[in-house]
Amino acid sequence: MFDFIKQDIEDVILIKPKIYGDNRGFFVETYKKSDFAANGIKDDFVQDNHSKSTACVLRGLHYQKKPYGQSKLVKCVKGRVFDVAVDLRVNSKSFAKYVKLELSEDNKQMLYIPNGFAHGFVVLSDVAELIYKTSSEYAPDYDRGILWNDETVNIDWGIDFEPVLSEKDKFQPRLGEIKKEDLF
Repeated sequence: MFDFIKQDIEDVILIKPKIYGDNRGFFVETYKKSDFAANGIKDDFVQDNHSKSTACVLRGLHYQKKPYGQSKLVKCVKGRVFDVAVDLRVNSKSFAKYVKLELSEDNKQMLYIPNGFAHGFVVLSDVAELIYKTSSEYAPDYDRGILWNDETVNIDWGIDFEPVLSEKDKFQPRLGEIKKEDLF
């Protein structure tokens, strides 16, 4: 049982699961292929990932170029994050625009990010753990990214601190520096 809420950018969907709770705890379905397919999410997810990050960490913005582009189904299972999806589909009316939502262990919501988007998040709690499904396996030679604070995309990360970045993420290219064949 899920509510599928389309976002301002076409094909990005917030998924709110039905949570069954009582004094023992809770139960929640996190994925049901038939429900997802009936709501336009028909990807064949082939890899599951789990990341743990500490306070103020910003990961992203990451994507894989064709032919190994990935749709993602992202869920925060511990802590809180702002999760961001950036449209890299050059013929899309929302090219270079983004969706930002808070995902947390409390709201148990998920974000569906279709193929053709870069993905990133910033940690708002002491620790955050994300699990996510991908529609394509990791292909290191096709791994790409965009600088987290690119002026063209101009993401409002909603933070008042200097984020902790990996060396890789400190030196990602700006959107205008990316070759067209590395976009969608």
